[in-house]
Amino acid sequence: MSSRPDRERTAPAVLVRGVRDVARLALPVVCPGCRTPDVRWCADCLAVLDAPPWRCEATAPRLDRLDDVDPLPVWALAGYAGGLRDVVVAWKDRGRADLDAPLRAAARRAGERLRPVLASGPVLVAAAPTSRAARRTRGRDPVAGLAAAFAAGLGAPARTVHVLGQRGLARDQVGLGSRARGDRLRAVELARGPRVRRALGAAPSVLLVDDVLTTGATLAACETALARAGIPVLGAFVLAATPSPRSDP
Repeated sequence: MSSRPDRERTAPAVLVRGVRDVARLALPVVCPGCRTPDVRWCADCLAVLDAPPWRCEATAPRLDRLDDVDPLPVWALAGYAGGLRDVVVAWKDRGRADLDAPLRAAARRAGERLRPVLASGPVLVAAAPTSRAARRTRGRDPVAGLAAAFAAGLGAPARTVHVLGQRGLARDQVGLGSRARGDRLRAVELARGPRVRRALGAAPSVLLVDDVLTTGATLAACETALARAGIPVLGAFVLAATPSPRSDP
Protein backbone atom coordinates (compact mmCIF):
# COMPACT_ATOMS: atom_id res chain seq x y z
CA MET A 1 0.00 0.00 0.00
CA SER A 2 1.36 3.44 -0.96
CA SER A 3 2.28 5.82 1.80
CA ARG A 4 0.62 9.19 2.19
CA PRO A 5 3.72 11.14 0.98
CA ASP A 6 3.79 8.98 -2.18
CA ARG A 7 0.13 9.76 -2.84
CA GLU A 8 0.80 13.47 -2.29
CA ARG A 9 3.70 13.41 -4.76
CA THR A 10 1.64 11.72 -7.47
CA ALA A 11 -1.43 13.93 -7.03
CA PRO A 12 0.05 16.98 -8.87
CA ALA A 13 1.07 14.79 -11.81
CA VAL A 14 -2.44 13.36 -12.06
CA LEU A 15 -3.88 16.89 -11.90
CA VAL A 16 -1.53 18.12 -14.67
CA ARG A 17 -2.49 15.18 -16.90
CA GLY A 18 -6.16 15.88 -16.26
CA VAL A 19 -5.83 19.56 -17.16
CA ARG A 20 -3.88 18.61 -20.31
CA ASP A 21 -6.57 16.13 -21.36
CA VAL A 22 -9.33 18.72 -20.88
CA ALA A 23 -7.33 21.28 -22.87
CA ARG A 24 -6.92 18.82 -25.71
CA LEU A 25 -10.66 18.30 -25.84
CA ALA A 26 -11.28 22.07 -25.96
CA LEU A 27 -8.37 22.90 -28.30
CA PRO A 28 -7.25 19.72 -30.07
CA VAL A 29 -3.57 19.64 -31.01
CA VAL A 30 -2.76 18.21 -34.44
CA CYS A 31 0.21 18.28 -36.75
CA PRO A 32 -0.81 20.85 -39.39
CA GLY A 33 0.96 18.92 -42.12
CA CYS A 34 -0.63 15.47 -41.80
CA ARG A 35 -3.40 16.07 -39.22
CA THR A 36 -1.99 13.48 -36.80
CA PRO A 37 -3.78 14.10 -33.46
CA ASP A 38 -1.99 14.93 -30.22
CA VAL A 39 1.21 15.88 -32.10
CA ARG A 40 2.21 19.53 -32.48
CA TRP A 41 4.35 18.64 -35.50
CA CYS A 42 5.74 15.37 -36.74
CA ALA A 43 9.21 14.51 -37.97
CA ASP A 44 7.97 13.36 -41.37
CA CYS A 45 6.30 16.69 -42.21
CA LEU A 46 9.39 18.69 -41.26
CA ALA A 47 12.00 16.26 -42.61
CA VAL A 48 12.20 18.21 -45.89
CA LEU A 49 13.72 21.13 -43.97
CA ASP A 50 16.76 19.03 -43.10
CA ALA A 51 17.93 19.09 -46.74
CA PRO A 52 20.90 21.23 -47.79
CA PRO A 53 19.90 24.68 -49.13
CA TRP A 54 19.45 24.82 -52.90
CA ARG A 55 19.30 27.70 -55.36
CA CYS A 56 15.74 28.52 -56.38
CA GLU A 57 15.74 32.01 -57.95
CA ALA A 58 15.06 30.57 -61.42
CA THR A 59 11.51 29.71 -60.29
CA ALA A 60 10.67 33.38 -59.45
CA PRO A 61 9.87 35.55 -62.50
CA ARG A 62 9.94 38.85 -60.55
CA LEU A 63 13.64 38.32 -59.79
CA ASP A 64 14.53 38.31 -63.49
CA ARG A 65 16.17 41.68 -64.14
CA LEU A 66 15.87 41.34 -67.94
CA ASP A 67 19.14 43.21 -68.53
CA ASP A 68 21.74 40.44 -68.80
CA VAL A 69 22.32 40.63 -65.05
CA ASP A 70 21.89 37.41 -63.09
CA PRO A 71 18.90 37.40 -60.73
CA LEU A 72 19.37 37.71 -56.99
CA PRO A 73 20.67 34.39 -55.61
CA VAL A 74 18.07 32.76 -53.36
CA TRP A 75 18.52 29.61 -51.29
CA ALA A 76 15.60 27.48 -50.09
CA LEU A 77 15.28 24.32 -48.03
CA ALA A 78 12.23 22.75 -49.68
CA GLY A 79 9.46 23.12 -52.20
CA TYR A 80 6.38 24.94 -50.98
CA ALA A 81 3.96 22.06 -51.37
CA GLY A 82 2.27 19.21 -49.53
CA GLY A 83 2.46 19.02 -45.77
CA LEU A 84 5.10 21.74 -45.49
CA ARG A 85 2.80 24.26 -47.10
CA ASP A 86 0.14 23.51 -44.47
CA VAL A 87 2.76 23.80 -41.73
CA VAL A 88 3.87 27.25 -42.95
CA VAL A 89 0.29 28.51 -43.29
CA ALA A 90 -0.56 27.32 -39.77
CA TRP A 91 2.63 28.89 -38.38
CA LYS A 92 2.18 32.25 -40.03
CA ASP A 93 -1.56 32.81 -40.25
CA ARG A 94 -3.37 30.39 -37.94
CA GLY A 95 -1.81 31.21 -34.60
CA ARG A 96 0.60 28.28 -34.38
CA ALA A 97 3.40 30.21 -32.69
CA ASP A 98 4.65 26.92 -31.24
CA LEU A 99 6.03 26.16 -34.71
CA ASP A 100 8.55 28.99 -34.25
CA ALA A 101 10.89 26.49 -32.57
CA PRO A 102 11.34 23.90 -35.37
CA LEU A 103 11.23 26.45 -38.20
CA ARG A 104 13.80 28.71 -36.57
CA ALA A 105 15.97 25.66 -35.94
CA ALA A 106 15.81 24.87 -39.66
CA ALA A 107 16.80 28.46 -40.51
CA ARG A 108 19.75 28.27 -38.13
CA ARG A 109 20.96 25.02 -39.70
CA ALA A 110 20.71 26.65 -43.12
CA GLY A 111 22.82 29.56 -41.91
CA GLU A 112 25.47 27.16 -40.65
CA ARG A 113 25.56 25.37 -44.00
CA LEU A 114 25.74 28.61 -45.98
CA ARG A 115 28.35 30.22 -43.72
CA PRO A 116 31.28 29.44 -46.08
CA VAL A 117 29.38 31.00 -48.99
CA LEU A 118 27.77 34.05 -47.43
CA ALA A 119 29.63 35.05 -44.28
CA SER A 120 33.20 35.77 -45.36
CA GLY A 121 32.89 39.25 -43.84
CA PRO A 122 30.44 41.47 -41.93
CA VAL A 123 26.92 41.13 -43.29
CA LEU A 124 23.54 42.42 -42.18
CA VAL A 125 20.61 39.99 -42.22
CA ALA A 126 17.31 41.74 -42.92
CA ALA A 127 13.83 40.25 -42.70
CA ALA A 128 11.34 41.01 -45.43
CA PRO A 129 8.90 43.56 -44.00
CA THR A 130 5.57 42.54 -42.51
CA SER A 131 2.60 44.90 -42.53
CA ARG A 132 1.71 46.53 -39.22
CA ALA A 133 -1.78 45.06 -39.45
CA ALA A 134 -0.36 41.54 -39.81
CA ARG A 135 1.97 42.05 -36.83
CA ARG A 136 -0.95 43.19 -34.70
CA THR A 137 -3.07 40.22 -35.77
CA ARG A 138 -0.33 37.65 -35.18
CA GLY A 139 1.11 39.28 -32.08
CA ARG A 140 4.61 38.71 -33.47
CA ASP A 141 6.74 38.90 -36.62
CA PRO A 142 7.47 35.31 -37.70
CA VAL A 143 9.88 36.27 -40.49
CA ALA A 144 11.96 38.42 -38.13
CA GLY A 145 12.42 35.35 -35.97
CA LEU A 146 13.63 33.39 -38.99
CA ALA A 147 16.10 36.16 -39.84
CA ALA A 148 17.53 36.15 -36.32
CA ALA A 149 17.94 32.36 -36.40
CA PHE A 150 19.58 32.46 -39.83
CA ALA A 151 21.99 35.16 -38.67
CA ALA A 152 22.87 33.06 -35.61
CA GLY A 153 23.72 30.18 -37.92
CA LEU A 154 25.96 32.38 -40.06
CA GLY A 155 27.93 33.28 -36.95
CA ALA A 156 29.81 36.30 -35.67
CA PRO A 157 30.20 38.25 -38.95
CA ALA A 158 26.40 38.47 -39.27
CA ARG A 159 23.89 40.51 -37.33
CA THR A 160 20.22 41.32 -37.80
CA VAL A 161 18.55 44.71 -37.57
CA HIS A 162 15.11 45.88 -38.67
CA VAL A 163 16.10 47.87 -41.75
CA LEU A 164 13.08 47.46 -44.05
CA GLY A 165 9.55 48.73 -43.54
CA GLN A 166 6.42 49.70 -45.44
CA ARG A 167 4.83 53.05 -46.15
CA GLY A 168 1.16 53.64 -45.47
CA LEU A 169 -1.44 51.02 -44.65
CA ALA A 170 -0.08 48.23 -46.82
CA ARG A 171 -2.01 44.97 -46.76
CA ASP A 172 -0.41 41.65 -45.98
CA GLN A 173 0.19 39.42 -49.01
CA VAL A 174 -1.99 36.49 -47.99
CA GLY A 175 -4.58 35.92 -50.73
CA LEU A 176 -3.15 38.52 -53.12
CA GLY A 177 -2.45 37.75 -56.77
CA SER A 178 0.83 38.43 -58.56
CA ARG A 179 -0.06 41.93 -59.77
CA ALA A 180 -1.51 42.97 -56.42
CA ARG A 181 1.63 41.74 -54.65
CA GLY A 182 3.78 43.87 -56.92
CA ASP A 183 1.62 46.95 -56.39
CA ARG A 184 1.62 46.49 -52.62
CA LEU A 185 5.35 46.03 -52.38
CA ARG A 186 6.13 49.36 -54.05
CA ALA A 187 5.57 50.60 -50.49
CA VAL A 188 8.74 48.85 -49.20
CA GLU A 189 11.26 51.38 -47.97
CA LEU A 190 14.39 51.67 -45.87
CA ALA A 191 13.68 52.09 -42.18
CA ARG A 192 14.85 55.31 -40.57
CA GLY A 193 16.82 56.06 -37.45
CA PRO A 194 20.41 56.22 -36.16
CA ARG A 195 20.48 52.51 -35.29
CA VAL A 196 19.69 51.59 -38.89
CA ARG A 197 22.31 53.99 -40.24
CA ARG A 198 24.95 52.59 -37.89
CA ALA A 199 24.08 49.00 -38.80
CA LEU A 200 24.22 49.68 -42.52
CA GLY A 201 27.47 51.59 -42.13
CA ALA A 202 29.10 48.66 -40.31
CA ALA A 203 27.95 45.99 -42.79
CA PRO A 204 28.88 46.52 -46.46
CA SER A 205 26.16 44.17 -47.74
CA VAL A 206 22.79 42.67 -46.82
CA LEU A 207 21.21 39.22 -46.89
CA LEU A 208 17.42 39.04 -47.08
CA VAL A 209 15.23 36.47 -45.32
CA ASP A 210 11.61 35.57 -46.06
CA ASP A 211 9.41 32.57 -45.39
CA VAL A 212 8.33 31.59 -48.92
CA LEU A 213 9.46 32.51 -52.44
CA THR A 214 6.57 32.67 -54.90
CA THR A 215 6.85 35.26 -57.68
CA GLY A 216 9.85 36.97 -56.08
CA ALA A 217 7.98 40.29 -55.76
CA THR A 218 8.83 40.70 -52.08
CA LEU A 219 12.56 40.11 -52.45
CA ALA A 220 12.73 42.26 -55.60
CA ALA A 221 11.06 45.16 -53.76
CA CYS A 222 13.43 44.77 -50.82
CA GLU A 223 16.47 44.71 -53.10
CA THR A 224 15.22 47.82 -54.92
CA ALA A 225 14.72 49.73 -51.66
CA LEU A 226 18.27 48.89 -50.54
CA ALA A 227 19.76 49.64 -53.97
CA ARG A 228 18.28 53.17 -53.86
CA ALA A 229 20.42 53.73 -50.76
CA GLY A 230 23.49 52.26 -52.45
CA ILE A 231 23.44 49.06 -50.36
CA PRO A 232 24.25 45.84 -52.24
CA VAL A 233 22.28 42.66 -51.54
CA LEU A 234 24.30 39.44 -51.56
CA GLY A 235 21.34 37.09 -51.77
CA ALA A 236 18.38 35.75 -49.84
CA PHE A 237 17.21 32.75 -47.84
CA VAL A 238 13.69 31.34 -47.66
CA LEU A 239 12.27 28.29 -45.96
CA ALA A 240 10.47 27.13 -49.09
CA ALA A 241 10.00 28.04 -52.74
CA THR A 242 7.06 27.40 -55.00
CA PRO A 243 8.32 24.73 -57.40
CA SER A 244 8.54 25.50 -61.07
CA PRO A 245 6.59 23.11 -63.31
CA ARG A 246 9.84 22.57 -65.21
CA SER A 247 12.12 21.95 -62.25
CA ASP A 248 12.61 19.31 -59.61
CA PRO A 249 14.79 20.41 -56.66
